[in-house]
Amino acid sequence: MKMTQMNTRSYITFILVFFGIYMNAQQLLTPDEAVLLTLDHNYGIQIANNTVNIAENNTSIFNSGYLPTLTGNAGATYNLDNTEAEFSNGNTTVLNGAESSRYNASINLNYTLFDGLGRLYNYKRLKEQYQLSELEARETIENTMLQLFSVYYSVAQLSENTDAIKETFQISKERLTRSEYQFEYGQNTKLDVLNAQVDINNDSISIVNTEQQLINAKRDLNVIVGNKLPEEFNVDTNISFLFDLDKEELWTKTKANNVSLLQIDKNINISSLDVKSNRSQYLPTIGLTGSYGWNRNNNNAAAFVAVSTNTGLSAGVNLTWNLFDGGSTLTRVKNAKITLENQQLQKEQILIDLERQFKNAWDDYQNKVLIYELQIENIKTAQNNFDRSREKFKIGQVNSIEFRQAQLNLLNAELSRNQAKYNAKLAELVILQLSGDLLNVKF
Repeated sequence: MKMTQMNTRSYITFILVFFGIYMNAQQLLTPDEAVLLTLDHNYGIQIANNTVNIAENNTSIFNSGYLPTLTGNAGATYNLDNTEAEFSNGNTTVLNGAESSRYNASINLNYTLFDGLGRLYNYKRLKEQYQLSELEARETIENTMLQLFSVYYSVAQLSENTDAIKETFQISKERLTRSEYQFEYGQNTKLDVLNAQVDINNDSISIVNTEQQLINAKRDLNVIVGNKLPEEFNVDTNISFLFDLDKEELWTKTKANNVSLLQIDKNINISSLDVKSNRSQYLPTIGLTGSYGWNRNNNNAAAFVAVSTNTGLSAGVNLTWNLFDGGSTLTRVKNAKITLENQQLQKEQILIDLERQFKNAWDDYQNKVLIYELQIENIKTAQNNFDRSREKFKIGQVNSIEFRQAQLNLLNAELSRNQAKYNAKLAELVILQLSGDLLNVKF
């Protein structure tokens, strides 16, 4: 029985050592590399960029309405008629199966000289829509970056948690070995050995669960970066904080650069142009037309002219003025004004809500940084308590239950420290997103 336990422990030790060496040989994914992979391969970002490209195409001169239209027309007609013709001199001609044909071709030009400035406002609207699509793409990128680092730091936290639990496992192994030796020499009871074995099993279960969570988190991270990561990789667990952040300066940046505010400003501009575009329909439209044509007629014998061919150029100016359209233009103008007013009201609402979000995010960041600093101090206390308990356990002044409690206290302190560290960093990134600086910092 004892030999079986020793073989099992040796096997577990070999697996853990091999796993540790293997993990050290894995590729290290840095935050900057994760960002670049996400920007290049994340499907949501690619779709957002394609939407921007569509909006940019819409701002082309070919979609502005300022260019003329040029069309070509051609046709041919063949007639087979039975004709009875009576001439002015009294002669009569009867034709059966008389053939005639007509051919024509033309090129026609149409150009709108003036349409009440509707084209101008529509073209400006397309420009604003393009800039709005860029802001929407930026919002998608910012949200994806937050999602990326939420998962990235989850992988980092689980990696550190795994190391901490493995260290606890190694200490539990040493404790089991000591308990077995003490039992052999009659210095303790079988109960201490059994307790040590139970604790090793619990630590092993914790390792298995944490490693599975780590594997799942890595898969989640791989999805975000477009499935471009190797099967095995590590992440960087070293992070730094921007402790020089200034609240007032960040709030000023938020009011100037927050993507939601910039979007509503663009929507206000678009609604304002919609009002002007609809108003332009009150004015007349002046157009220029021109054509160059060719016509050939092959007449039957009843006609005075057997064959006639015409070529010529024609041009003209037309004016169209919709004096009354039943009130539809008036309705569109009124609705556009209401939409503009709603956009302005929405901006005021966003400002109020944004101030609340900023204050909450700032306080949350300050609290989480403070908690992280307290957890660092807590680690020192837990480590000191564990070291003392370990020395006393070796000389028999602390029993196994008290030693295990000190061991768990240290482990829980390390796990809490890891969680506090990455929570604080994510809170910092939320602040940067609100202020519009998220994409300007080096991760």
